[in-house]
Order: sequence, then C-alpha cells, then structure tokens
Amino acid sequence: MISIVTKDNAERHVGHLHQMHRIRKAVFKDRLGWDVAVSGELEVDEYDGLWPSYLLSVDRYGGVNGCVRLLPTTGPNMLRDIFPSFVTRAAVPHGERVWEASRFAVSGNATSAEAGLSQTTYDLLIGVLKFGLSNGISTIACLIDVRMERILRRAGWELERLGPARRIGNTIATAGQLEVSAQILRQLEARAGVAHAAAA
Repeated sequence: MISIVTKDNAERHVGHLHQMHRIRKAVFKDRLGWDVAVSGELEVDEYDGLWPSYLLSVDRYGGVNGCVRLLPTTGPNMLRDIFPSFVTRAAVPHGERVWEASRFAVSGNATSAEAGLSQTTYDLLIGVLKFGLSNGISTIACLIDVRMERILRRAGWELERLGPARRIGNTIATAGQLEVSAQILRQLEARAGVAHAAAA
C-alpha cells in the first residue's frame, strides 16, 4: 500500500516517517556512501523541513519498505541548489508542473518481483505517476544513481538525461527528467501486474 504523507497528515504518520529516515540512512549513507546529514540512525536534510510530500510503501504489518520525496521546483530543491553542475544539456528543470523526486529508497526487506525489481519499486514508481497525474505534474526532475536509471528503463519509464554521469560517493549519478503521462502509468501497471503474477 502506498501512503501519501503531507504537512496536513504528518502527525498521523510519525512512526512511518521515522522508519523512512532509517531506510534513507541505510541506503544513502551506509550503502551508497553519499555525503548526507545523519543524526543517529536517521538521515534528514533541510529539504525535509520544507513540507514535501512523501510516498511510502507500507506493508500489511505497518512496516515501511520504501520511500520517495517530492518537492515542487518553484521553491528550493536539490537539483537547483546543490547539483546544478550535473545539468549541462538544458536549463535546470523548473516550473509549476515540474516537481523534483529525491531520496528514492527501498529497504533490503523488499521482496524481488522480477529480475531485481521489487514489488515495492513498482508500487513507488506507480505511486509517483498517480500523484503526478492527480496534481497536474507533467515532469519529474531528479538526480539518481545510474543503477536506478537502469531500473527505470526496465520498468518502462525512460529517463531523459540532462548531463553526463559523474561520481557521488560510491556511486555514479546523473541528472534527468521523466515524463508523467497516463500512457506511461498504464505501461508500468501492466508490467507490475505481470511481475506480481510471476512472483506469486
């Protein structure tokens, strides 16, 4: 199940948000070696203080298995403020219908559905598309590990690169943008359904 957490309902999801920050520390600090701010077992940065929207993949027992953070590009965002040097082929994406996705992370507990793509990954990607369509978003901007770029490609959501890939910590990352459309949503839902049936 995908839960959407915003400033209006965050107080009802304190436990889920705590789990999210633990997953982010495990993924971005411990596994990928990124230079991120850590407090104890939690990864939290200044963009978490801007009331972003979070999409959380929550299992039947209340455990958070994955997350992604979404922020409008009309205000502060990581690609514009921290990583603009990664964008060399166009202007940094910006506009009322452009949002940034960041901190996409899946727990090691997520079960694989198809050749390395977990059901949690599919659920989160579909959740981002549904969120985008329901909020008038046309483009998702992001800075991602190139392994995530391959995951997106296998899922059927092609990233348009905005510059060459470069090293961050233990990973190679690239800036890009993703189209939000009902057609892409249908493609991902179809692939997720096939993957889920194969894993069952």
